[in-house]
Amino acid sequence: MKTIAQIATAIVMTAAAPATAQNFAVEVDADGNGTLSFEELRLAYPALTEEVFAQVDLDASGEADLEEVIAAQEVGLLVING
Repeated sequence: MKTIAQIATAIVMTAAAPATAQNFAVEVDADGNGTLSFEELRLAYPALTEEVFAQVDLDASGEADLEEVIAAQEVGLLVING
């Protein structure tokens, strides 16, 4: 059975994830166009391959938008090692 503390932590983490991803995206968006190129995203994820980037770039636009970055983080394609 989950405790109230565990449930509260899960709620806080879920609510914070989009804000964290948004701040992250702004920080690595070198050209300020609102999306992340393979090169921009690779600066944050040095092990990123073009194959993984293609999985992140769901609409095949050549750029990852905020929703795509969040989705990739949620499924474990993009993990910040720190």
